[in-house]
Amino acid sequence: MKHKLVDYFRRISPLSDEEAQAILDSMVVKTCPKGTHLLMAGQVCTEAYFVLQGCVRQYYVVDGEERSNGFFTEDEWVLSIHSMMNQTPADHFLVCAEDTTMVAGTGQREGDLYRRFPRFESISRMVMQRVLADQQERFASYLTDTPEQRYLKLSKTRPDILQRIPQYQLASYIGVKPESLSRIRKRIATRGKPATPRRKV
Repeated sequence: MKHKLVDYFRRISPLSDEEAQAILDSMVVKTCPKGTHLLMAGQVCTEAYFVLQGCVRQYYVVDGEERSNGFFTEDEWVLSIHSMMNQTPADHFLVCAEDTTMVAGTGQREGDLYRRFPRFESISRMVMQRVLADQQERFASYLTDTPEQRYLKLSKTRPDILQRIPQYQLASYIGVKPESLSRIRKRIATRGKPATPRRKV
């Protein structure tokens, strides 16, 4: 399972055997049960996580209600970028939505790799650009898409999430109440059914 992270980096840039081994040697793998909070609002983010297996949910609390705004699964990075870069308290929560195994990285371990292999710094920048692009696309969806469009996009790009996350969290993610999500699903299902043939007179 550890080699997932090496494979991820190799998809971005070729790695020598020495570089790949350095990544493996520096890895700290954590397994957390479902419900474990990796970050609480008000805490400063000190670790970035690469999900090997499982799912992490990001959410805010608004007027006492949880509002999900991200689900991170296998081969995805999880971190509070603003909090980690500026060392300021986060305004959201990160919680394991399933039993989750991940690689935990810190600035110190990252710096140690940079000193040994300066090329890792440019690879890391490319990774961060991908993470930021994903966040920007998700934010743009909230500004321009209807809840039904968000649901359709999610079902097309990440169908596994629909099976792994409770309906109330999915509803929160697309910006509606659970009963509204049920209506959206019914509308989509109805549109997908073939028309009933008319009886010949």
